[in-house]
Amino acid sequence: MLKKILKDCSLWILMSIVCILWRLAAHKSEIAIYVALFAVMMLTWVLIGFITLKYKRSYRDAWFWQEMLSMLLTGGIQMLLTWYLLPLATTHQFSMAIALWMIGLVMIADSVVILCMHYWKFALNMTVPPMKIKKRQNAQIAHPDSPRSTESLEAVHQSVLGLTTEEDYQMLLSKARLDSRLTKVVANRDMFSFVQIPDYQYQTLVDLTLLNDARGINKRFCIVNQKLPDNGQYVCCYRPQEYVKSKILRSYPKGINYIVYIGWFIYRRVFPRLLLMSRLHYDLTKGRKRTLSKTEVLGRLYYCGFEVEQIIPMGHIEYVFARRHSQPYTQESMKIYGPLIKLPRVCKNKEIRYFYKFRTMHPYSEYIQQYVFDQRGGMNIADKSDDDWRITNWGRILRKYWLDELPMLINWLKGDVKLVGIRPLSKAMFEQYPKELQDKRTLTKPGLIPPFYIDHPNTFDELYASENKYLDAYLQHPIWTDIRYFFMTIYAILFKKMHSA
Repeated sequence: MLKKILKDCSLWILMSIVCILWRLAAHKSEIAIYVALFAVMMLTWVLIGFITLKYKRSYRDAWFWQEMLSMLLTGGIQMLLTWYLLPLATTHQFSMAIALWMIGLVMIADSVVILCMHYWKFALNMTVPPMKIKKRQNAQIAHPDSPRSTESLEAVHQSVLGLTTEEDYQMLLSKARLDSRLTKVVANRDMFSFVQIPDYQYQTLVDLTLLNDARGINKRFCIVNQKLPDNGQYVCCYRPQEYVKSKILRSYPKGINYIVYIGWFIYRRVFPRLLLMSRLHYDLTKGRKRTLSKTEVLGRLYYCGFEVEQIIPMGHIEYVFARRHSQPYTQESMKIYGPLIKLPRVCKNKEIRYFYKFRTMHPYSEYIQQYVFDQRGGMNIADKSDDDWRITNWGRILRKYWLDELPMLINWLKGDVKLVGIRPLSKAMFEQYPKELQDKRTLTKPGLIPPFYIDHPNTFDELYASENKYLDAYLQHPIWTDIRYFFMTIYAILFKKMHSA
């Protein structure tokens, strides 16, 4: 109650200042009259609010309409009282018009505040609890394999053709063994079809619903994870965002096509990642026509306990073949990938601390780091594989000019890093280092400006030598070493035009 009263008083004071400043130039001598009038009206508004139950605790499910109606009722009553009682209290020629204007301004301001508060609660109302994952022992298939009958296989054939093409069917027939009774084909936007499947009855589950239109992708994957036996196969499909982009650019005249694409990108890719827009976007789209990148699909699968074996493109659709590998990660109620992220890094004394950066990769990219390294034949010294498709186009620009690392200044202010020092590493990258260098690295804090920017090594051996040289010097002369490396970095940037890898 007190908060609501203070809110109303604050609105009256703010609107009074606006009104007085608006009338100030022509009526400087009347400021005292206006102040007294507005003070009385504010007290009257609060008293009427008590009578109309404006400050009573709102009903949880209808609080928006309750507060709006009580505000309108309070304003309406005060207008009537002002219309009839103000002429009896004063003969000032401007009082009536100004008083009614003030009530109207306060009602508008109060409506805006109620709308903003309602939207804030609506946007942050992530009421869907995280899925609880059942821990299970090793589970094998419940019965032996056997081929389908001709009639059963034809029924599956017709079902698949109702959703995709003959070419897709032939591919699935050979890759996913549609002719086996241990293969189950499902095509349902909701996840309940998977819930009804008996545990460990099928070796392969083929999901022909486009993930772009599926609701609750992570829950869908987790349910499948529970239904499959150990090393069971899961096949899913999605339409990659690259296809949508190319379609837009082909469908419109040159110049206009990029304007349309930017609008589509903001609506489909930016809005869903913003904290106050994700809930609204999901309610508007109902989870349909979701824009998915290859990184996000594979990352979600790994997040939910799968290991990707093969990706087969078929026209504008890509089929992903994955194996159940392990229990899913601990599920979160909502994973929102905004522009600012926190990444775990190995620091002094092998302590894991979280560092702030601007996001340069697609969502869920952190779960497929090792997969990308394996696909590309290992890492390079920039802590990413060559031609890393997890990085977005705008992310490459941010990385080139170090703009993605600007939020690490927050870590510097918190004392997580010093100005100059070895760069903080992810666990996967840290484990690639020799044991001796690992131990030496954890003797000191990491830094914002690493020796990498001075030596610019091209191989891991050169990187190890660069960091060893800095650490040996720092452990002997800490202050002088950091000062020298700081000015050497400035020189490299200004005169050698050196950029980030």
